[in-house]
Amino acid sequence: MIHSMTGFGEARLEEGQRAYHLELRSVNNRYFKATLHLPDDFAFLEAEVDRLLRQHIVRGSVTLRLFVRDLSPQAAAEINPAAVRAYVTHLRPLIADDPRLTIDLATLLNLPGACQPRELDEVEREQKWRVLSQLVRTALEGLLRMRATEGRALAQDLAEHCERVRRSLAAIRARSPLVLEEYRDRLRARVQQLIADSSIQLAEEELLKEVSIYAERSDISEELSRLDAHLEQFEAVMNGPEPPGRKLEFIAQEMLREANTIGSKTGDALIAREIVEIKSAVDRIKEQVQNAE
Repeated sequence: MIHSMTGFGEARLEEGQRAYHLELRSVNNRYFKATLHLPDDFAFLEAEVDRLLRQHIVRGSVTLRLFVRDLSPQAAAEINPAAVRAYVTHLRPLIADDPRLTIDLATLLNLPGACQPRELDEVEREQKWRVLSQLVRTALEGLLRMRATEGRALAQDLAEHCERVRRSLAAIRARSPLVLEEYRDRLRARVQQLIADSSIQLAEEELLKEVSIYAERSDISEELSRLDAHLEQFEAVMNGPEPPGRKLEFIAQEMLREANTIGSKTGDALIAREIVEIKSAVDRIKEQVQNAE
């Protein structure tokens, strides 16, 4: 079943004196790529979050952002007194006796090493993973629902383009035998016109030989059969249980290859018109499957 690679999901949770808000977005990408924006005290869980996302998403660029509003005393970072004293020691000579210069403690605490996240014990680590995994799973449910909904619309659109290709193939099949007959008739008329004022007789065997050469050179039955097979495979993969995006890209490329071959082997204007329709539909298919997981 097709799923779109575009989706959005979010989750909220309040626990104790903490409020959590997680946003999950996904857009097109040939492969899976996760970009995680976690607060410092959740950063140790990046690998676990990445693994959880990969269990549910095969393709797409996924961006996860976690926002935490913490009103508990544990929210305060630990101050490194030694680092702060070292900064003051280095800054004092720069101030000297200039009364206009002061050392601002709030600014000082923003310097590297002055503050650091509080070290978490094992119980706190487990609690953070419990909260974060719950948020991720809830957001994933919303994101996957949106991807499935858009996937159904995408599948319907792809099916319509496949039907366009199938109608053009039917028209080409109906037209193909007439092309050979018309070529034979045009060739006979042309030869008869050339020998009209002479005593030369039209050699039917030579005419048939020339028609046979043309028929062999312009035979497109094999290409038509392969294009039919590609269409059947495309629809089977599209409706199969596995994420079909990459396979559909490859099949669409093969469909375009067969259409180009048919166009190069026949000079008939009506068939050429149908080939333009097929190539237009396949180009649209190729564009659409770029958004299929």
